[in-house]
Amino acid sequence: MALSIFSNLSSNNSQRALTNNQARLAETLERVASGLRIRSASDDGGGLAITEGIRSDVLALRQGSRNTEDGVSLLRTAEGALNEISGILIRLRELTTQAATGEITQTQRDSLQLEFSSMLKEVDRIANVTEFNGQKLTDGGLARGAANEIVLQIGVDATLDSRFNINNEVDIAAVDSAGLGLASTSVSNVTNALTAMDDLSSALRELIRTRGRVGAAQNELIRATRNQTRTATDLTSAVSTIRDADMAHELAKLTRSQILVQTSSAMLGQSNLTPQNALTLLG
Repeated sequence: MALSIFSNLSSNNSQRALTNNQARLAETLERVASGLRIRSASDDGGGLAITEGIRSDVLALRQGSRNTEDGVSLLRTAEGALNEISGILIRLRELTTQAATGEITQTQRDSLQLEFSSMLKEVDRIANVTEFNGQKLTDGGLARGAANEIVLQIGVDATLDSRFNINNEVDIAAVDSAGLGLASTSVSNVTNALTAMDDLSSALRELIRTRGRVGAAQNELIRATRNQTRTATDLTSAVSTIRDADMAHELAKLTRSQILVQTSSAMLGQSNLTPQNALTLLG
């Protein structure tokens, strides 16, 4: 190679190598610091597009899981009210059995009627006040075809499979005395007590069917929550595989880049001294 003062090709090459090595070192340092292999579209445009879509689904699934858990809480609230009403109906049926016999006195019958009426009022009260987040649950608000149906968004899209219509699943008609067919029942005499006994049996059967639907809906939502959690975990793992940095690999690159930067710096210093060799020609 010719000896030149104005054009130091060795220095230029060393500077280029140093610049490249510094850029690679900076990139590796950023990956190690952030823990991410893909930080922008310039790193891996295809990988970024895939992971952003997956991350969006994960967030949607997690929100869907929260929606599902709220739905379970709503149904448990409704089930609690139905359980209380069921207990009252059982007690009312016991009272009708007492009143249906002819050997009790009128005073005793009047006492039974007083308790009977009081407990029917409690049925009405529970049916009218039970609510979840302002939504009435046992006054017909959860009946199928009600004006304001509660539909849970549990999936990642707008398809029917991603939505859960609570009204369609549980169909809780009004469980007050009128809705249960008990508004005009009494135990004021034997005949009325016998009629009330049959009416209460029918009401209890319908209430049991309603509670069965509520229980089935709860189980379905609980299974949906488990599936949402599992799917979100699997998708998060997929994002990690694509997007996260392999720390062992990046640390090995970091060590190599540090050595190359040091070597390039040393060679740049040496190449800058090369033109001084021209001075020996003057001696």
